[in-house]
Amino acid sequence: MISKVKNAMSTLVGGMMPHGHHHHHNHHSGGGQTCGPDSLPPRFPYGRPDFLDLTPELLQYSTEHASRPVLALKRGSRLPWRTGYAEVINAGKSMLNEDQASCEKLFVRKPSGKHRNSTLLEDNGDGTGIPLHFWGVFDGHAGSGAAIMASKLLHRLIRDRLGEICHLLENPTSAPPICLAKNGSPYQAETKKGAAQEPEDPDAINDSSVRFHMEKAVSLESLVMGVIETAFKQMVRKLSYAISGGCCALAAIHLMGKLYVANAGDSRAIIIRNNEVIPMTNEFTPESERQRLQYLGFLRPELLGNEFTHIEFPRRIQHSELGKKMLYRDHTMTGWAYKTIIEDDLKFPLIYGEGKKARVMATIGVTRGLGDHDLKVYNSNIYIKPFLSCVPEVKVYNMDENKHGPDDVLVMGTDGLWDVTTDREVADAVSAYLSCCDPSDPMRYTLAAQDLLMRSRGVLKERGWRLPNDKLGSGDDITVFVVPLAGHESET
Repeated sequence: MISKVKNAMSTLVGGMMPHGHHHHHNHHSGGGQTCGPDSLPPRFPYGRPDFLDLTPELLQYSTEHASRPVLALKRGSRLPWRTGYAEVINAGKSMLNEDQASCEKLFVRKPSGKHRNSTLLEDNGDGTGIPLHFWGVFDGHAGSGAAIMASKLLHRLIRDRLGEICHLLENPTSAPPICLAKNGSPYQAETKKGAAQEPEDPDAINDSSVRFHMEKAVSLESLVMGVIETAFKQMVRKLSYAISGGCCALAAIHLMGKLYVANAGDSRAIIIRNNEVIPMTNEFTPESERQRLQYLGFLRPELLGNEFTHIEFPRRIQHSELGKKMLYRDHTMTGWAYKTIIEDDLKFPLIYGEGKKARVMATIGVTRGLGDHDLKVYNSNIYIKPFLSCVPEVKVYNMDENKHGPDDVLVMGTDGLWDVTTDREVADAVSAYLSCCDPSDPMRYTLAAQDLLMRSRGVLKERGWRLPNDKLGSGDDITVFVVPLAGHESET
């Protein structure tokens, strides 16, 4: 096994393994995935998160599928807010761990002339600017290249986009101006002199200043949300030029007293406060986004390649059932109705399967994420990318409006955690573990993350990885952050 890993490490430039696979995809040799040593810029070779500070020997050991060792922060290491972290590799579905993670403290400042395109620029460490904390988990599929690149760049893209509105962030009590001049200052259109006057309307508001202020008000919070959404889209453009495969992306950004949680994929984040569970994400799967996908197939039938139908049926239709009536639903429906079966209905459904087995075009099990530009239906020239969205759902939690104790946390995890553990089970496990830990122990949140991960992985028995109730444990890569919500108070 070690020799295999050494060979993989030596030939792997950028985290894309030939013949890599993941449960979200059904891969075949003709699936349209392009892999190779140039699939990721050499500055991002395969590795685990930098903050784990692994030796080459530990990096090799981390890929052992038989023992599935848990990697966690070393005692003495420190992440912002005393954040806890743990991860484990899958049970053999891909050679390497395709999850990635990042945890950063950055500073938002106005871009200078020479640093306007500063995506790869490190913070200069002088502590000037508006502090921004970032946590991200990236669940890769068809290789780890997209997840690696996103883990290195997404937080910097968000920082740079926020830098462009830094002057607005510095005045949080003022609503963002609707229009900016080229220099970033507020711009207000002037009424042209000599313009034709409209007939007087007795109900019209004649005060031009009042008419101006009737325009839609935009909050600073919603402006930050838009910046995050835009950064995700910019990340996709950067991935499109060199990376095959893709990744789900879940990010948490703390800025000026608010926590912005952005999710594109099936990873999940919850806040545990006073043992109450506050969901911060929704999962984007073929089932949860059925109507959006079907509507696109309805509007653009050429994207279905004459092989798929946008209509959903409870099961595949047999040729002998032509002319019969069968239950169906389309993009306009949440319920079911009957329709007469025609020849076109014999095509393979755009969305097929249930739960974790649901797939878009029989290929991918998530509908939002980064990358996947080369993904095609097996043995065809039908691209799946048009049905996949990179836009995250952003939810906001106001930290300043709530008091937090040492056991109140944000838990972020890839789907390997949540496949076998419910939100309530996670909350109970974390709360129980932290209640037994010394509140002053800097490792308490990493130990809680490690305990959570081991509960979902289970222990290896004759019939595979098993939970205490003897059900199957998670065979997927698992990545977990446990972030104390009171942690920012000691750093601000």
